[in-house]
Amino acid sequence: MKWRSLEESEAIDTRPLREIFAERKELIAKYVRLETQAIHARSVAELKEKYLAANILAVGAKAPQFELPDHDGKIVSSAALLVQKRVVLCFIRGRWCPFCVGQMEAMNLIVPEIENAGAALVAISPQTIKQSFFMHDQHKLHFPLLSDAGNQVARQFGLSYRVPEFQADVYRRAFVNLPFTNGDESWELPIPATYILDRDGSVLYASADEDYTERPEPKDIVAALQAKP
Repeated sequence: MKWRSLEESEAIDTRPLREIFAERKELIAKYVRLETQAIHARSVAELKEKYLAANILAVGAKAPQFELPDHDGKIVSSAALLVQKRVVLCFIRGRWCPFCVGQMEAMNLIVPEIENAGAALVAISPQTIKQSFFMHDQHKLHFPLLSDAGNQVARQFGLSYRVPEFQADVYRRAFVNLPFTNGDESWELPIPATYILDRDGSVLYASADEDYTERPEPKDIVAALQAKP
């Protein structure tokens, strides 16, 4: 199943993210084998049983500082970003995930609003610099994609987990080769999460979900920024 970028579509999709995701879920329900759908649902259920999202870095905490390479290999420092403005930080799984693609394209549309609210948008994934470059280029993104090798930063935010073997088998059969995409054999991913960091590094907003098909609406991120100038 090929997930088209907005640039490949006839028109830019400005629908709420929940509507875009609902459409993708319908396509998955129609075209993906029921056994495969059940395996992904089981993985999400097991993550929820561990209350992973409940134990992420929370509002009021100080975010760890990081230096990571972007899609062009340029080192991006959180400290340098925060000297200038607040930061909206999205943790995603990778370019192979249709829900990550949908979220990034939707966030791309609100970059001007984020900047007008005095913030910068940055996304982090465990994929390699090359994979981040491909994603940035294909989807014409206007913000940096940072490569978090080994999920080291995601782990500090309380987001990382190991893909269970029963789900890893499905990914292998679907040619989702995480060791190749991420450049290591860990089979670790972050649960998707969105943060707003204040200029002192404190967490102003935190949203995460073990279910990778659930993400905050971009307009809600803008509203959160505007509520705390």
